[in-house]
Amino acid sequence: GCSSRKKEAPRTVPVSFLKVACCDLQPPARMALSQKEQDIQLMLAAQVHLGTKNLNYQMERYVYRRRNDGIYVINLEKTYEKLQMAARVIVAIENSQDVVVQSARPYGQRAVFKFAQYLGCKSLAGRHTPGTFTNQVQKHFEEPRLLILTDPRTDHQPIKESSYVNIPTIAFCDTDSPMNYVDIAIPANNKGKHAIGVLYYLLARMVLEMRGAVTPAQPWDVMVDLFFYREPEETREGGEDEADDAFQSALPAPVGATETWAEIPPADAAYGAAEGFEAAGGFEAAVPPAAPAMGFVDANAFGQEF
Repeated sequence: GCSSRKKEAPRTVPVSFLKVACCDLQPPARMALSQKEQDIQLMLAAQVHLGTKNLNYQMERYVYRRRNDGIYVINLEKTYEKLQMAARVIVAIENSQDVVVQSARPYGQRAVFKFAQYLGCKSLAGRHTPGTFTNQVQKHFEEPRLLILTDPRTDHQPIKESSYVNIPTIAFCDTDSPMNYVDIAIPANNKGKHAIGVLYYLLARMVLEMRGAVTPAQPWDVMVDLFFYREPEETREGGEDEADDAFQSALPAPVGATETWAEIPPADAAYGAAEGFEAAGGFEAAVPPAAPAMGFVDANAFGQEF
């Protein structure tokens, strides 16, 4: 027959051991955010993910969902991937002067200038002169190997010219942007001044990282605020006090007793007397004619009788 086994008594676990085990099972302390998570948080703060109420059929793949108010929300994961892809294309061009970055929209003009400054490429801000990429006789003719645009709808003229001369085009595209002749579309909000500045800032930093100029040991010390559009009033307010101080310092110092400026000068004070010139002698001063006495006028003074 089968041998009967004695049932073992249940083991008792000390309470102190349970406390230690429970502490080990708790999630670890929150680790520092990775670079990608920080960048996505920056894009969220700048509202890069907010699109428009219209949707182009070619932008459907980049949309995450639609809000109750009708605004489409862009998937920032795909935005980040497209930023990295665009950075790889920019790095592949040996001469950075062959890259032209352009923005006709005022909100993107400062970002375009800063982007070109830190990457060494050319910037064209403001109105696009027709024929810049096609008319070789023109004074400001450009022949770039890559074109970066802020808004395909506003910058429709350079996109059309780039299609004539086969220039690859990178553009920040909103949910309602036309995608004709755009080779790399970066889905993002291209209408807010903070969103445009953050996009150009992240793209510039990615390019510098791929070039090796920026490393985790030597991070980029440029603030994203430099890429934001500034109102003319803000710029004027900051420089008014300095301009006034400079103007006051440029004025000549007052000569003479400044304490008596407000006093009325004496009646016999001479004006305009130059040194070395005295009045010629032998001439009497002219006597002013005597004022007529108040009274009646003689009737025969005019040669006729009244």
